[in-house]
Amino acid sequence: MSAMSLGTSFQSCSIFSQASRSTGYPLKRGLKSFIIPKRRLPTSSISSLSICAVLTKEETLTEEEGKPTFNFKEYMVQKGASVNHALDAAVFLREPLKIHEAMRYSLMAGGKRVRPVLCIAACELVGGNESMAMPAACAVEMIHTMSLIHDDLPCMDNDDLRRGKPTNHKVFGEDVAVLAGDALLAFAFEHIAVSTIGVSPPRIVRAIGELAKSIGAEGLVAGQVVDINSEGAADAGLEQLEFIHLHKTAALLEAAVVLGAILGGGSNEDVEKLRNFARYIGLLFQVVDDILDVTKSSNELGKTAGKDLVADKVTYPKLMGIEKSREFAQKLNRDAQEQLSGFDPDKAAPLIALANYIAYRQN
Repeated sequence: MSAMSLGTSFQSCSIFSQASRSTGYPLKRGLKSFIIPKRRLPTSSISSLSICAVLTKEETLTEEEGKPTFNFKEYMVQKGASVNHALDAAVFLREPLKIHEAMRYSLMAGGKRVRPVLCIAACELVGGNESMAMPAACAVEMIHTMSLIHDDLPCMDNDDLRRGKPTNHKVFGEDVAVLAGDALLAFAFEHIAVSTIGVSPPRIVRAIGELAKSIGAEGLVAGQVVDINSEGAADAGLEQLEFIHLHKTAALLEAAVVLGAILGGGSNEDVEKLRNFARYIGLLFQVVDDILDVTKSSNELGKTAGKDLVADKVTYPKLMGIEKSREFAQKLNRDAQEQLSGFDPDKAAPLIALANYIAYRQN
């Protein structure tokens, strides 16, 4: 099928046609068989970490008469700084030093902090506060960092650059990099269980279950496996690509939002609306990532550009073309924001701005 004919068919993807489900992720029929002494750095070094909240004119909420404009940049800087301080306090240097240095090397390397901020914003939207969501927000970022460390390994994507720095295994060796990722994954669940305050135990248990499901054989790992098996496949199409990204990328973004809603005391209806919002922006994140991979340089991205093309991976630009991919991204952003229509507009402003940021980001 040509890129043009594929490009006109994106409205039929399962994310639009399937009813939302409270557990699991939408699976295509043909893909069901594809089912992963204390020493701390000084405060100055934490405050200097990059938040990477680059704004464009599309990302700024327009000012309505009598209402102040939501300052997304200020919000991201403030929340990002809070997340960085919490991560620094949670994963500090101690014995054995080598493993904690490796964990911190990737965890504290900057990054957009989109996932933890989504978690906090969702919690505040349903009536919770930052402190209730912070351990979960940190846990999601720990797991995201684990996935990056492992994804960069020679046996996976074999990448040398991440967030503008040498990848973990290039600095610490493959053995320590694997263990650093393992340690971050394990500690993420411990951190939610032990450090969450002001939330009932049943909600904490529910949140832990959601997070575990999002990264296992029905979530992130499922997407990763299908992605690996799709490299160089001549018959890989949009259906398979959607499965990959709803699991490999969207699942953890969905978990971040859903955890925030659960821990903040949201109703089941609130949680499901926010789950749908997160699925849209999760797929949006990857569509934009695919576009940036072929339109930006390694220096602009802070990671190796064009690696999907070299690996002959299936991507949205490859199947739909760049312009149709951009149209698809715009639709996903609109549909995501429609899920927030029933919430307080002021409290929803951070999530709306985050959706726009994901849609228009440049790295």
